[in-house]
Amino acid sequence: MTGVDCDVLVVGAGIAGAILARRLAESGLDVVVLEAGEATGRTWAEYQSNITAMLGSPAKVPNAGWPNSAAAPSPSVLDIRPLSHDGPPGTAGYFVQEGPQPFGSDYLRARGGTTLHWYAHCIRMLPSDFAMKSTYGVGVDWPLTYDDLVPWYAEAEREIGVAADVEDQLRTGTPFPDGYVYPMHKIPPTYLDRWLTERLDGTPVRIGQETYPTGVVPVPGGRNSIPNPQYDGGRGFQPVGAVGRPTAGLRCEGNSSCIPGCPAQAKYNALKTLQLAEAAGARVITQAVASKVLVGSHDEVSGVEYLRWSGDVFPTVVPHTITARRYVLAAHSVENAKLLLMSRAANTSDQVGRNLMDHPFLLSWARTDEPLGVFRGPGSTAGIETLRDGPFRARHSSFRTDIDNWGFQILGSPGSDVAAAVYGDQLFGSALRQRVAYDVQRQLMLGFLLEQLPDPDNRVTIKPGGYTDALGLPRPVVHYDLDAWTREGAAVARDCAVQWFEELGADDLTAYDGPDRPMAAHQQFTWKDRPYCTLGAGHLCGTHRMGHTRTDHVVDPDQRSWDHRNLFVVGAGSMPTIGTSNPTLTLAALACRTAAVMVEELA
Repeated sequence: MTGVDCDVLVVGAGIAGAILARRLAESGLDVVVLEAGEATGRTWAEYQSNITAMLGSPAKVPNAGWPNSAAAPSPSVLDIRPLSHDGPPGTAGYFVQEGPQPFGSDYLRARGGTTLHWYAHCIRMLPSDFAMKSTYGVGVDWPLTYDDLVPWYAEAEREIGVAADVEDQLRTGTPFPDGYVYPMHKIPPTYLDRWLTERLDGTPVRIGQETYPTGVVPVPGGRNSIPNPQYDGGRGFQPVGAVGRPTAGLRCEGNSSCIPGCPAQAKYNALKTLQLAEAAGARVITQAVASKVLVGSHDEVSGVEYLRWSGDVFPTVVPHTITARRYVLAAHSVENAKLLLMSRAANTSDQVGRNLMDHPFLLSWARTDEPLGVFRGPGSTAGIETLRDGPFRARHSSFRTDIDNWGFQILGSPGSDVAAAVYGDQLFGSALRQRVAYDVQRQLMLGFLLEQLPDPDNRVTIKPGGYTDALGLPRPVVHYDLDAWTREGAAVARDCAVQWFEELGADDLTAYDGPDRPMAAHQQFTWKDRPYCTLGAGHLCGTHRMGHTRTDHVVDPDQRSWDHRNLFVVGAGSMPTIGTSNPTLTLAALACRTAAVMVEELA
């Protein structure tokens, strides 16, 4: 290296940045990682301090227990202000909300990123998800196919240590190479999974004029289970334990707190990959907020400015500049877009920040006549997965359905049940315990993750001189709405829930208006004279989408900037469409693919 500080600079220490850092460092390259947030979980004691904070938090929202500093703020679902709220509309929290609908998802700026509190669903996209325009006449096609990503899905499943059985996943329409097995066997089904499988699996459900079978299918999970001895040609798989205590977390212990955090660290997080990256020589600098991408001659990136901060309410800031042979932005869909817009870089297409997508999360809930064993085991280990694809996608969105093992937690249970029993019925002692146990154990919650199409008006922007954070950097301005295609999908999903509750003989309690609606600060709308309320799923995609042409895409199929050939912009922001699968596995597969491209160029 001559005249540069490192071979590769990676901005962001979440799963995409960690995968790039590990693979590049293990190939012999000098890698530096800048992380805006604080260091977390470097030792077992550090990690447990966050778990203790989470347990003491009154609201067990995703970011509860994890650091959130003024210098590197993270959005919180508790800070989503509806536009009808008294006071300046849409200015609560980190996001500045300017759209018809508030954007209700969060992420975490810290070492390890959002994998510190993710659900750990590791679901592959379907082949049709990569060709929505040519197959159904809606959305856009990817510049890659499912077959292009197959080997990289396998690499990502190895990195995360995914637990699943191929025989189950074939029911979803997902193809696999002959003889492929997952690193670990699926997590054992919960009592709720078995109860619903017995009563719903295979029953018909109507969508328009068509009938489809209901398929209750185990969900691939990024949490340690029983290693599959047939994996890797019979060499098996060795699960990775907790950072700082490798003998802990080697098996899922059934804690029902996957979100906000796995106490045993049996669930994968990017701290594990970062540990391996550092062992190979990568350097991770925390509390380092990238503030500008410098563009030199020949339209190449010449450096990155960053602000090293200390303190919190009134942080002390020291500016730095770092240079490299290659630059990688892996800071998240929103933060990547914000940094590029602040830098006026990589945006000749005018697509940076555009096509923001999420999975609007529609809930339906009912009370059953039988106890369901909720709060025993992970939050969700199965779903209704057979309605993710079909000809109806030409008319409305598809969806996958989480079977939530947390009862009505998102409605405030069990605290709300205790309050109703104490203040409403004056129950105490054993009578109170019996009432709460009876009510909570009969709570059934289904969560529908609705597909959303890319829309250039759904976007992240900045307003220089307007809203800023403690470092004086612009806060993300978000404009967001739900189109008719997705709203019709919400209506269909709700109708499916009605049919399933009828089949189960459950008492449907779902209400999208009035005081019992879930987290009323999120998206509320009326469609065909019926009210609905959706939440954010935390699945932020788009904002720097990939494609074959530079005119309307930010990066190419390798996630290289069309404008600056030594700059890569990686993560879920590169995804042209979102499909119905949780996006982390796909962004991890794309990161593995990009790492291979960079190693071939540089090593």
